[in-house]
Amino acid sequence: MPTKKVLILLPDGLGLRNFAFTSFVEMGEQRGWDVVFWNHTAFDLTALGLKEIKLSGKARAKTDLLKRAKIEVELDHFTTKFGDTVYQDYKFPAYNKGLKAKLKNQIVNSLVRSHQGEKGLQQLRKALQASERRGSFYRNCKQVLEEEKPDFVFCTNQRPVNAIAPLTAAQDLGIPTASFIFSWDNLPKATMVVQPDHYFVWSEYMKKELLSYYPQIGNEQIHITGSPQFEPHFDLSLRQSREEFFYVNGLDSARKYICFSGDDVTTSPYDHQYLDYLAGVVKLLNNKGYNLGIIFRRCPVDFTDRYQQVLGQYKDLIVPVAPKWEKTGKNWSTVFPTKEDLSIQINTILHSEMVVNLGSSMVFDFAIFKKPCLYVNYEPKNKDRVDWSVKKIYNFVHFRSMPTGEEVFWLDSKREMALKIEMALTNPAPTVEKAMRWFEKINQPPAGESSGRIWDAINGITKNE
Repeated sequence: MPTKKVLILLPDGLGLRNFAFTSFVEMGEQRGWDVVFWNHTAFDLTALGLKEIKLSGKARAKTDLLKRAKIEVELDHFTTKFGDTVYQDYKFPAYNKGLKAKLKNQIVNSLVRSHQGEKGLQQLRKALQASERRGSFYRNCKQVLEEEKPDFVFCTNQRPVNAIAPLTAAQDLGIPTASFIFSWDNLPKATMVVQPDHYFVWSEYMKKELLSYYPQIGNEQIHITGSPQFEPHFDLSLRQSREEFFYVNGLDSARKYICFSGDDVTTSPYDHQYLDYLAGVVKLLNNKGYNLGIIFRRCPVDFTDRYQQVLGQYKDLIVPVAPKWEKTGKNWSTVFPTKEDLSIQINTILHSEMVVNLGSSMVFDFAIFKKPCLYVNYEPKNKDRVDWSVKKIYNFVHFRSMPTGEEVFWLDSKREMALKIEMALTNPAPTVEKAMRWFEKINQPPAGESSGRIWDAINGITKNE
């Protein structure tokens, strides 16, 4: 039987962790696939021993404006369809400095006004593909596909505008395509930019979401696979002993550590205040006889200096264990994960007692290791952002998937933080068990087998084509 070829489209660096740093490629090769990455990032995959074709070019400026308009119209449509204003909270103010930016905003606003509702969305979706067909990027993609003759094109992320041309070119050549839905919170945000033939989702819950938001997608086009992002947690070769991890990172072997997992500055602009108060509480608990410290894991795309004062003030308590990502440009989309960071994250979880953060999916990572999560749920002091609040964060649609609301320890005020930390230390099991049930609702179990399910789906699709 001849080897089949799949092009794994990497429109940005987000897919590296899921598909380049796991056993995904090896599994595909064992199933008879020639796996080649179609790489639109600056990351050199050949250094990992992987095959790649560099993808050059970018989406047309018009396509980007159409994408912006589609997102706005889609969020308005969701608001009307579901009778819920939460979808308006997913909108971000457009950059409006300079004549060029103002002109672009005027064009987007005009497109939004003239393309309301499902009919308008259908027109915008067609316009996105039609726009890309007129560009040199599309022609380049088509040429690569004609030369490589893949049996399947798999996109690792449904969000980037530069994924439209490669997938459209493949469809125009009769090559089956699919896209992975990257994150558990993506669908309510109207981040679906591409229109592949098939969609790979995390769970039955996400499948229902997809059908609800995009009724034009057929049931047979959706495949439940889970997400490979959790697979490294089950790879014992990535784990370090407590002694080794503590020695490498300068941790005190006599202490138990709480992980504070930082958010990006948009999600949690007052994160430094939460870390500051946590450190004060840990100091008080230590005065009561505990011996606790804090591991601070910064959000990999947070480049601010907002934590510096707290880290300096509590250097005897807080130890930064920085994520290992590579910065190749000025904005967050040019920051790439590294394979080494998988081990850093896993061992941070393994050797911490719990995690404290604001609404992060790290609740699931810690639950896999039978560790509890504490969600910060109070307003910070001196809050000067009228457009931000913790209530707004936890009202986002993806948090409505919590079965009972008891899947985390809620830090509803500063006063109860010490009590909740003591509860998490002494009796974490009931909360962790509920967190695992939430995780199994969000992500198809067993969590360590998603890559195999993706390859099974690809095999099934190509067999039927």
